[in-house]
Amino acid sequence: MENLAVQDLSILLVEPSVTQRKIIINELREEGVLSVEGVGSAREAYSEMQRFQPDLLITAMYLPDATGPELVEILQKSEQTADIPVMVVSSEQNYDNLEAVRQSKVLALLPKPFTRQDLHRALVATIDYINPDELDLELYDIDKLRVLIVDDSRMARRHLARVLQQIGVTDITEAEDGAQARDIIEEHGFDLILTDYNMPNMDGEQLINYVRNESELSHVPILMVTSEENDARLSSVRQAGVSALCDKPFEMTQVKSLLVSLLD
Repeated sequence: MENLAVQDLSILLVEPSVTQRKIIINELREEGVLSVEGVGSAREAYSEMQRFQPDLLITAMYLPDATGPELVEILQKSEQTADIPVMVVSSEQNYDNLEAVRQSKVLALLPKPFTRQDLHRALVATIDYINPDELDLELYDIDKLRVLIVDDSRMARRHLARVLQQIGVTDITEAEDGAQARDIIEEHGFDLILTDYNMPNMDGEQLINYVRNESELSHVPILMVTSEENDARLSSVRQAGVSALCDKPFEMTQVKSLLVSLLD
């Protein structure tokens, strides 16, 4: 799809409140989106997506028959819907509940109520995701870049891999946690490591310590993509030698700019 713009997007909105549904649809139309369908439940959304695949799914956190992350998981089970970008709108404040959203394959997590700026930024992130430009690096051929993705969430790994593939990376290896990544690193070389923080067996900080102090890849850039918000833990990760930190959920433009700065 070339020269995609906001007005070209087709959006399916899943919001149980009729009033909230009208408000969000009006906000989308104010942003220039012309094609918006609204439904009230996960079941209706799934049924609608068997008929047509929207460019973007926007869902409330809590639906009558599922939560936002559960709906994302349902979509992952079908090839027809697995790659549809998802945005979650929620007034949730509980960290554990929000963590489930961040660990799922979502492009953006918007507060409720959200500002026009929040919505515009999320729509631009959607366009960048759907219609990305291949990454242009001076020191690497992007299609020969060897990347290791480390995350205990299969959906998160798949999402990161898809983002990398969209910008031209083809040589991608995945690991479920730091311990598995360590075993892979002992056998293979990489030009870049992308890792989560919170993982079983060996977390992101322990993996960074291993790479920097015990492996032959001590020079390799490490990008941590994480939802971790604890300043003390993040400070410890920086001291361990992480090259850059990126929030979950992340924006395509943010990842691309970080990769350019790390690799060039």
